[in-house]
Amino acid sequence: MAGIIYNAISGIEAALWDLLGQSLGVPIYTLLGGKFRDRIRIYADCHGGEALESLDEVLRSRQPSWMKQETSVRARDYFADADDAIPATPEDYCKRALAMKAQGFTALKFDLDVPGTQGSDFYNRGLSNCAIDRMVALVGAVREGVGTQLDIAVDCHWRYTVSDAVKVAHALEPFRLLWLEDPVPPDSSEALQAVSSRVRVPIATGENLYLFEGFREMLRRHAVAIATPDLQKVGGLAVAVQIAQFADSQTIPIAPHNISSPVGTLASAHFCAAIPNFLVLEFHASDVPFWNDLVDGIPKPIIQNGYLGVPDGPGLGVRLNEEVARKYARKGEPFFE
Repeated sequence: MAGIIYNAISGIEAALWDLLGQSLGVPIYTLLGGKFRDRIRIYADCHGGEALESLDEVLRSRQPSWMKQETSVRARDYFADADDAIPATPEDYCKRALAMKAQGFTALKFDLDVPGTQGSDFYNRGLSNCAIDRMVALVGAVREGVGTQLDIAVDCHWRYTVSDAVKVAHALEPFRLLWLEDPVPPDSSEALQAVSSRVRVPIATGENLYLFEGFREMLRRHAVAIATPDLQKVGGLAVAVQIAQFADSQTIPIAPHNISSPVGTLASAHFCAAIPNFLVLEFHASDVPFWNDLVDGIPKPIIQNGYLGVPDGPGLGVRLNEEVARKYARKGEPFFE
């Protein structure tokens, strides 16, 4: 919602925290006030039952150059399902959930807005009873597969009306979800509160909001049960701490959105360690073969058994592996010298 400028500001600010920590010989979490925990609980984003989806600049599915060519990507527009899109099945969701459980994750998230769950008119944000039944089948397969000990969250990507989001939440209530994310457009705290006040499933949002002002009214009104700021675009770690402190005063936990490299993920981890009301941190890249290799100076794999250990070295506690970054950079992508 803020445009690319706050992504740039957030990245520069994280780099400055890293430099300050290195100059003083202390980790970033110390600069943020100390740590409440030594390791960060991670949730695996399982998308639509697929291992990975890569999107281009206009949010069309694409095949990354580094992905094995025999690994097919379902071509679809992120905001409008392609006519030939293959509907996700409950078996797809269950298979993916079991694979992530086997890796040690104790929390998972799946998309609800996938082919086969759309309404009769894509543009009016409405859902049919058949579409909601399909969502129930998908989430039910996950819950049956992994049991009651794992947490399950679901993501709507801001697609639905207030009334249909309420219907979805009521239908999914028996599965005791960790949260239902982004049910309505992100720029209406009134719509968000209208959903939250009528359901028992915790509602989460925040990845497209920026600065403390973007969160203040939503948190003050308890329009959400869980706030999900993205540390790579909210405006910086200092801004995120301010948001977390205010959320804590409202007894609202923080579960940061995170689709970044190890550099961004570890910056988020320092923040998560330094706030009392941290819940769980997102992870998208379990199938990116070079993700762990992008940084040096930390035990590998970076995420083990669903947790990330917070580095105690100065600054971020890691170094960017420029050789790996250059190797896997997109063709034509500029690289700093």
